[in-house]
Amino acid sequence: MRDDLENLKTLGKTTAASKDYDPTMLDAFANKHPERDYWVTFTAPEFTTLCPKTGQPDFATLTIRYIPNERLVESKSLKLYLFGFRNHGDFHEDVINVIYNDLNKLLKPKYMEVYGKFAARGGISIDPFVNGGAGAKYKKLAETRFNAWNGCRD
Repeated sequence: MRDDLENLKTLGKTTAASKDYDPTMLDAFANKHPERDYWVTFTAPEFTTLCPKTGQPDFATLTIRYIPNERLVESKSLKLYLFGFRNHGDFHEDVINVIYNDLNKLLKPKYMEVYGKFAARGGISIDPFVNGGAGAKYKKLAETRFNAWNGCRD
């Protein structure tokens, strides 16, 4: 077995989902190809969180996309982490930024973006997007992707 997999908390074990948001659920392992830029994309089409005022559920398709550096997120731990938001009350914009912050802290990727496509409530949807990159090359990528996402053109 690879040494870097010994410390994973959830993979290969029976693990209960957290009752609330818990960033300690996240695990990471070594990237065997840190010299190469490549995309890793996770799509969670059944992401849910709660409105902090009403307690009503909010549903979204959550997309996490990143260019890894030295570490990759382990998918089972990510799934359990995301399940924790089912009983967590925060506004859409905050939830997306919290996920970005937690993954950025864990992985320190070259570039990352998190997008929440929330179902409409009251006739309006809220679709927050956050991204960022380290180093000039990835900061430029972040700026380009952010502008493209917003429909802006230079």
